[in-house]
Amino acid sequence: MATGKKTTQKKTARGPAKSRATLQKRGKALESIRAEIDAIDGQLATLISARARIAQSVGEAKRAAGTAEFYRPEREAAVLRRVIEENDGPLSDEEMVRLFREIMSACLAQQEPLKVAFLGPEGTFTQQAVLKQFGHSVRAIPLPAIDEVFREVESGAADFGVVPIENSTEGTVSHTADMFLLSPLKICGEVELRISQNLMGRMKRLEDIQRIVSHQQSLAQTRGWLSEHLPHVERIAVSSNAEAARRARDEDGTASVGGSVAAEVYGLDILVPEIEDRDDNTTRFFVVGRKLLAPSGADRTTLLFSARDTLGAGALVRLLEPFARHGVSLSRLESRPSRRKKWDYVFFADVEGHADVAPLSTALAEVKQVASLLKVLGSYPRTIL
Repeated sequence: MATGKKTTQKKTARGPAKSRATLQKRGKALESIRAEIDAIDGQLATLISARARIAQSVGEAKRAAGTAEFYRPEREAAVLRRVIEENDGPLSDEEMVRLFREIMSACLAQQEPLKVAFLGPEGTFTQQAVLKQFGHSVRAIPLPAIDEVFREVESGAADFGVVPIENSTEGTVSHTADMFLLSPLKICGEVELRISQNLMGRMKRLEDIQRIVSHQQSLAQTRGWLSEHLPHVERIAVSSNAEAARRARDEDGTASVGGSVAAEVYGLDILVPEIEDRDDNTTRFFVVGRKLLAPSGADRTTLLFSARDTLGAGALVRLLEPFARHGVSLSRLESRPSRRKKWDYVFFADVEGHADVAPLSTALAEVKQVASLLKVLGSYPRTIL
């Protein structure tokens, strides 16, 4: 009995010492891991600095050669696709692309900071699209209307512009589409942004809401939720979600619908998050610039065309037939008034491929034979995530 008791006491006495030894061992392992992370961080900092210095050299070489094109969307797209191909985790492709976009944005700013006009004011979904496409090292210029974004780029005051073109729920943004009937600008890229709509305001209870203000697209995208939960509250459409958020900040009884960025910018509480009627609600934006792009290897082309009056019945079929015969896929087709004469229409189409590369180039040559108007609005890299 005595022997057993001594043994028990001995084991009990050794327990705390063993725990301390285990903790010390784990602590040393953690210190070793942290030291490894510190070493990797040092390597990353060195490599990023080296990349930035090379970017500076590229900028100097371009200036010496008289080249003003510091930003090449097709080149950036190729780099990001390679990042995705080489990513073996644990970070997701989306996280890797976001990190590399910011690195490239900061390095590009060493050459020449990009000026990007967008449909403002600050706090809009279009601003989020700018940051997703160009990173945070650009100079973003908010403008009050889509036509002003086009004019800013046309005049050279901005390098690029970002404007909404269509929503997965509500369809085409007609004002943007109509601008291409008159503007010489080209489409240089596309951005897809998942749209999450939130009910925001300064009040604490939904019962205190007297009116809801928002852009007409946001009101349309939340129509079902608003009708169910706030059926008797007045809805007012305004020029932008940022304007709506400003009113919600300044007016008693006013709430707004919009993105979380607007809530942060204007100091609003999110009363109810994610009230959009569809959980796949996505808006597509166009990046507009002054020049057509070279092929990137995975491109989409947007066309504007109309049929000759002499074609008569089946004119649209005659226009589309070359695409089918050459295996070119159409992902969007819609008509808009041409503004040339009444009941006269033009067609906008998104097709896969680059306008200068077969089979699309071959199909376009045949379409040109039967079209009264054929305009390549842009061939640009397909959206990356």
